[in-house]
This record gives sequence, structure tokens and C-alpha cells, in this order.
Amino acid sequence: MSRANVRVYLILLFWAIPSFAQSDVGELRLKVSDPSGLGIGSRVELKSAANHFHETLVTNDDGKLTISRLPFGIYEVQLAHYGFDAFLGSIEIGSAVAVDYNIRLNIAVQGESINVAEISTLVDPHRTGTIQRLGSDAIMERPASLPGRSVAELVNSQPGWLYEGNSVLHPRGSEYNTQFVVDGIPLTDNRSPGFAPEIEVDEIQSISIYTAGFPAEFGRKLGGVVEVNTVRQTQRGLSGEAVLSGGSFNTGDGYVGAQYGFGKSAIGITAQASTTDWYLNPPVLRNYTNHGSTSDFALKYEHELADKDRIGLIFRHGQSVFEVPNENVQQEAGQRQDRTNKETMGVISYQHVFSSNTVADFRGMLRQTTHTLSSNAESTPIQSAQDRGYREGYTKVVISNHHGIHEWRAGADADFGAIREEFAYQISDPTQFNPGTPGTFVFAGKRHDLEQAAFVQDQIRLGKWTVSAGLRWDHYQLLVNQNALSPRVGVARYFESADLVVHGSYDRIFQTPSSENILLSSSSQVAALNPNVLRLPVEPSRGNYYEIGFTKGFFQQLRLDVNYFRRYLTNYSDDDLLLNTSVGFPISFRKAYIYGAEGKVDLPRWKKWSGFLSYSYTFGTAYLPVTGGLFLGGDAAGALGETGRFRDSQDQRNSVRGRLRYQLLPRLWIAFGGDYGSGLPVDFVDTKEAALAIYGERIVDRVDFAHGRVKPSLSLDTSVGAEIWKKDRVTLTLQADVRDLNNRVNLINFVGLFSGTALETPRSYALRLQATF
Repeated sequence: MSRANVRVYLILLFWAIPSFAQSDVGELRLKVSDPSGLGIGSRVELKSAANHFHETLVTNDDGKLTISRLPFGIYEVQLAHYGFDAFLGSIEIGSAVAVDYNIRLNIAVQGESINVAEISTLVDPHRTGTIQRLGSDAIMERPASLPGRSVAELVNSQPGWLYEGNSVLHPRGSEYNTQFVVDGIPLTDNRSPGFAPEIEVDEIQSISIYTAGFPAEFGRKLGGVVEVNTVRQTQRGLSGEAVLSGGSFNTGDGYVGAQYGFGKSAIGITAQASTTDWYLNPPVLRNYTNHGSTSDFALKYEHELADKDRIGLIFRHGQSVFEVPNENVQQEAGQRQDRTNKETMGVISYQHVFSSNTVADFRGMLRQTTHTLSSNAESTPIQSAQDRGYREGYTKVVISNHHGIHEWRAGADADFGAIREEFAYQISDPTQFNPGTPGTFVFAGKRHDLEQAAFVQDQIRLGKWTVSAGLRWDHYQLLVNQNALSPRVGVARYFESADLVVHGSYDRIFQTPSSENILLSSSSQVAALNPNVLRLPVEPSRGNYYEIGFTKGFFQQLRLDVNYFRRYLTNYSDDDLLLNTSVGFPISFRKAYIYGAEGKVDLPRWKKWSGFLSYSYTFGTAYLPVTGGLFLGGDAAGALGETGRFRDSQDQRNSVRGRLRYQLLPRLWIAFGGDYGSGLPVDFVDTKEAALAIYGERIVDRVDFAHGRVKPSLSLDTSVGAEIWKKDRVTLTLQADVRDLNNRVNLINFVGLFSGTALETPRSYALRLQATF
């Protein structure tokens, strides 16, 4: 990047700085006082069953407390203070504009007691789309996961989501279209373990997961949106946590995070490091060359300049270094392939309150990523090398306004990127490729990526009816120059007597192609490698999403969500993997048609029980021809054609996940979980005998060649957790996990043109010790 471009990015960064607010979150400003109006320092408990939110916070000496980044919904407020009657109330957060809530306590009268009816916070009466929330309890007591995939596994437990090999998330049959929004900043690149360093899950405070009814604020990647908040609520003094964990496959992980609140400021720091001998999902039972390590560091600062102004800074650096797992033949040949992913970003944020009804949020980011692949001379059937990078400057401004029955949000953003790609290969085993395939290939390219957007969104509340309407404009300029208008609308009707919300939504979407290796994938330079693929620029995807569903509460304890959806897309995006290197190249198909149904039973807390059970049905069809990619190998010509259709690679008809937790003793709990999948499609074009020679009987036995699918998978898990020590504000907990109790060979993918072979982890053990203070 030239110095002139850097200066431009810095000017734009400080012109539009990021907000503390996210799309569907607000702020609550509490004040606790005695009967005369004098402020009282108190402990306040705030919880919402629908949002899986439960925190106990402390006001300052004047009785004031500001709670930011609260997901929209209904909250229960509890307060007990010696000498005063207990207080129990409710408040709804439904606007980015801060809500003021005053609590005036009454002096307790000896001999009198006050019984307050329980407040239901299980069903959000104004939700027009599908949003799943994961709070601190779900994050803290999650089942153990291997480094690099803890967030992905939490998301994957929700209905409508599944992942193929190496924890690449696929929402509702979509590939490469998951967007992570981290502290209000959208990250649209692939965030799976093979492509980017993970933000440590212990750092995360809450997760919101969208699959329909997207606010117009969201764009570019809309298969699904995962909104992550890593910033803690500001509290006086020192607070934080430290975690040590380890288990099977020589896995070890350490994390420490601390925050110190003073005056109107707070500063926080987090650091994480991990190592494992099972980083990616291997293609064979013997877990060859699969060592990986990760590290992450973040520094955060917030300061309230005045009652109407707040500023924040975040610096983050992360990296992952890992080997690429070998197949049997590659291991015998002595192959060694190494990959690295590095990411550095800086975020600055500013919020200004114009009035009690209007607030402005500004945000901006500078980010740089680098990704490399190297192969030794013994690599077979190909020696490949990659060195690519991406520099990004992002700015955004949003104005929010509350006016009567309207909740307005309007804004604009701009994304400026510089893409650099270098790729080369040398074929070491020509028998594995089509005759005439060049023995060597070298590619290098650079390009600027310019993307801009503007949006307006309104939520209208008409009694029991809620209407969400928005319009988004996008401009994308990389290899093509395109614009799009995307209307969004959602409607919900609340039936209070039945505790039932019926909703429906329509989303018009415009999705930009993946930036990973897009210059090579769209280059006419690779036409000689396979003439069966169109060598045109990979274009943005356009589509129409429809959903209808309902949410029903039972006895204020249990919630049922049921949804039916349809998705129609043109230029349907996917990726083409280079053998089993986990290096992907973006492609697109002419169109795709996806539909399905989902259901989830959620039990936040009933007596000693809590848990969930989710079910998903997905049917997807994609239509040729294919554009882009890097297709090599003898099966490419037979699998690619000018016309025809095939099953979407995420077409898993039935998926079931669940977890049930029981509180055995006040400080001891146990949980059981399970994961079932009916199997993904198989595109293997060779004979079963050939597969046996390469992969062995135990893997091939997990493939149903007659029906062209992987056989069903089933994994059963258990966890035990105990609070082993507590004093004042310090708590020490210990958790033990066993994954895949049944020790079954579960095959995720089997050899295909667009996805490699990947095995799920066998039975494994983990132990996690966590201290909070």
C-alpha cells in the first residue's frame, strides 16, 4: 500500500469512527434512589431468558449504572438493599437510543412482606426474524473444543447451521457467506480455522446469530450473520478471568483477560495461546502432520468524555500456524505442507448523544491479513505455494432516532481494500492429472477493492403488530462494477394470551464474492488448466430469502421456535478446494434453490434443569455452469459441464443437536449432549475399489455409494462442572468433558470436486480450570 493510500485511509478512519452499538442492541441507564430521591449504591441483577442474559452489576455511590450492548428484548430487573423493600420490575430494550430507568426504593416495614409475580422474559413480542442468542452461561459452560473452532462449534449447535471439514460454517445451505460482526465491525472473510485466527471464545461476552429478517444495516455476506461482543460492561476496580485447559491430542490452551475501571474510563487486556496435534480434520484415520498453534492479543480502552460523548479504542493481533494433514500416499512420500494466517487490526469508536431521542455512532477500522502455504520437495501429487495478503480500511456512520411508534436507523459505510495474490505449483505426479495439464504454473496479481453502502431502517410498533422495513444500496467494484438495491421487510403479530409470536420476513440480498484468491480464480491465465470452467470474473450473488415461523412460550419456562424458509439465488457462490490443502478458490454456479425447516426447544432454566434441542431439514440444488476456481485432477472434466444440476454440497436433510444440563448440587452440575447428521452428498466418480485402496475399509464403510451420501453420523458427549472455591469476588471452577462417547468413525465429507475428505474427531477428553475475579 502506498503512503498516499495510507494517508487516505487514516483520514477516512478518523472521519467516521466506530460505535459501541451493534445492529440490534441498546443501552440502559439505571438510577437507584431512596424515597427522598437520594442515590444509593446497590447491586442490580438483570436477566432475560430470551437472550440468555444474566448479570449482576454494581451502581456507583450515586446509584447510577449504565449497561451498554444489551440485545433487544424484555429484561427483568431485581434489586435487594438492606433496609428497603425488594424491587422487581421489567423493562424493554428496543432502540439504539438509551433508555432511562429510575428505581425508587421504599423503606421496609417490619412484619410486612411483598410478593411480586414472576416476570416473563422468554418471548420477544417484536422479533420479526430468526435470531438466536448465546449468553455468558452458554459460553462459560460450553463443551470442550479444539483450538480455532470454539466459536464455530457454538454457532453450529444452532438450527440451520452445519459445517463441512475444518469447521467452515454453512448457514441454511450457503457457502462462504457467513459474516462475523465483531464489536460492531463487519468481517466478511472466511473465519474458519484454516483461513483466519480465531477470536478466543473466553473473550466473548455474548453472541447473536441471524439467519433471516436481516436489518438493512447488514450486507455483503448474508448466508448468516454472527454478531460477537467482546467488550465487558464497565465496572469499577479490577475484574477478569484466567483459563487453563488441556486434553487429548496433546492439546493445551491458556487465556487471561482483565479489565480495570476507574472514574469514567476502563482499560482491558486479553491474551491467549494454544497448541494441538489435531488442528484440521484429517482425510485418513491416521492423524498425520496435523500440529497447529494459535495466539491472540487484544488491548481495549473506553472513556466517557461527557454525558453525551464516549470514545473507545481496540487493538488486536492474532495468528495461527499449522500443518496440512496428509493422506496415506502423501505420508509415505514424506510430504510436509505448512500454512500460516496472521491478522492485525485497530478499531476506534465514538458515540454522541444529540438528544434523548437521537444518537450518532461512528466507527472505523484498519486491518491487515497475510496467508501463506509452503510445500516441501516430497509433496505429491503437487507442490504448491501461496503468499497472499489483504489490507482493509473501513468506515461507518449511523444515526438512530426514536419517534413515537418509530425506531429509525440510517447510515452509510465504505470499505477500501488492497488485494495481493501470489500462487505457484509444480506437478510431481502427472498420472493424477489430465493429459496436457501444465506441469508448472505461476500467478501474481494485485487489485483494489472498493465497496460502499447506504441504508435506512424503521421498526414500527402498532399495538400487537410490529413491522420492520428497510432499504439498502450497495456498490461493489473489484473485477466487476455493480450496484444493487435491497429491500427488506418483516412482520410480527403477538398473541399475548397464548404467549405466541407469528412472524414472516423477506430479504433481498446482494453478496460480494469471497476475496480469497479471487484474482486467480477469475483470471483467464488459468484457462489452460481446465477449459471446462468459464474464465469470467466471479460476480456478486443476488437472491431472495423468504421465511415464515412462530415462537411459542410454555409456562414461562420453555420456548419453541419453528421456521420454514426458501432461498433463490443467482451466481450462487461456493469454493473449490485445492486437494486437501484447505486452500480455497471462489467459484459461482448459475443459480441455486434451497429450502428447509427448523425447530428449536429452549429451556433456559427450570428448577434444576436447562438445555435445548434443535432440528434442521435442508434441501438444496445448484445449477451449472461454474465460473472461476482452480480445477485440477482427472475427475474435473467429468464433473463439470455446460448444463445440468446437482445437490448442493450442504444438502444435509436431517440434523439434530441437543444438550441437557442438571444441577446435581448447588456447586455441581452434569450435562449430556448429542449431534446427529443424516449425511452430506458424495461426488466421488471413481469405483469403490479405488476408494478402498486410498482410504481404507473403515472410512469407505462410512459412505453409501448407492445413494451418493455419507452415512449418518452420531456423536454423544458429556460434561461435569463444579465450583471448587469461592471467596468474595473470586470464583474457581473446574469442568471435565468427554466428546464422542460412542467413539464412532464419523465422516464429514468424502472425496469430491468442491470439498475434500474430512473426519470428525474420535473420542477425546478435556479438562478446563477457570478463575473469575
